[in-house]
Amino acid sequence: MLLRLTYLGVTNALAMLRLLARSDGDKDVEILVLRHQITVLQRQLGRQKVRFAAADRAFLAALLHRLPLPMLRRLRLLVRPDTILRWHRDLLARRHAAQSRPQRPGRPRTVRSIRILVLRLAKENPHWGYRRIHGELLVLWIKVAASTVWEMLKQAGIDSGSRARRRHLGGFPAFSG
Repeated sequence: MLLRLTYLGVTNALAMLRLLARSDGDKDVEILVLRHQITVLQRQLGRQKVRFAAADRAFLAALLHRLPLPMLRRLRLLVRPDTILRWHRDLLARRHAAQSRPQRPGRPRTVRSIRILVLRLAKENPHWGYRRIHGELLVLWIKVAASTVWEMLKQAGIDSGSRARRRHLGGFPAFSG
């Protein structure tokens, strides 16, 4: 589609350069001939719809979107002016969607400094589990999910569960009550 759109742009730019050398009368005659050809095509098509390629839709939308709606309604087009404006909105929506799409799918990685802090807290306080480390991060106004802290400790090979707490208590089970 991009190649076709480029081709359409270049050929029409050259056609515009060719029009510079013509007189206004010649241009008016060409416009009348083109309008008459559109009328003939519409008469022959009847109720059938004209199918435009994506590049043709993009090119027409880019050319005609700046014209006010009353002027678009006066033009002799194969499609309704509202259709051209919808094509332009769709073109902009696709462009915006492509620009705002994240480069990498999924959740963004945790900042490296937070990762280093989590591992440092775990090494300096071996009796803390992932929930305690998560709580300390919240006190420091660092928003990270507890499951993320657990995952970081797991990847580093640090025991983050209840076994670390039991080891600190000397192997005795926690009091139930």
